[in-house]
Amino acid sequence: MKNHHKILKELFDYALAISLLMGLFLPIILLIVLATIDTKRFGLFEQKRVGYKGKLFKIHKIRTMKRSDNRSTITLYKDKRITKFGLFLRNYKLDELPQIFNILKGDMSFVGPRPDVQGYADKLEGEDRIVLDVKPGITGPAQLYFKNESKILSNQINPELYNKTIIWPKKVSINKAYIKNYTLLADFKYIYKTIFGLYE
Repeated sequence: MKNHHKILKELFDYALAISLLMGLFLPIILLIVLATIDTKRFGLFEQKRVGYKGKLFKIHKIRTMKRSDNRSTITLYKDKRITKFGLFLRNYKLDELPQIFNILKGDMSFVGPRPDVQGYADKLEGEDRIVLDVKPGITGPAQLYFKNESKILSNQINPELYNKTIIWPKKVSINKAYIKNYTLLADFKYIYKTIFGLYE
């Protein structure tokens, strides 16, 4: 991605984040309060993710899972700790709203590769590391393409292997194409598709 594209993208991100926050600050606070009541834990949580240039940062999300000491209810891609309210938040991506603060902090963008936990993007080699040359996004082409990722993985005999050998390489390919062919218009398109549920 060219430097002037990065500057335009960053200016767009900050302008949109400030505009959205003026209208969404109170709803975000309300969702955090409701999530706190629902999960019986503080409704906002942080998790370390791999970001720009491989640097770790803390992503902010609204909590969607309750605590459970019963490990038999927990699997990698199908977690029974997710509450009904939490599932609602996830289905409509409302649990991602606090990431507007990540954008204002400079950790994220509205559109880009989804920030993963350690062991994926930070392990990329060669040309694939171009994925780390942009800030991770709340939405993006790979997220839209694999909108039903959890459902796909839950139907696999070995979901972890399927993710590593099928889904992850495809995500890298999609994100590389996004970065190499970047335009601000493309970002508008992905945001529009995310808002209106139009998927790849």
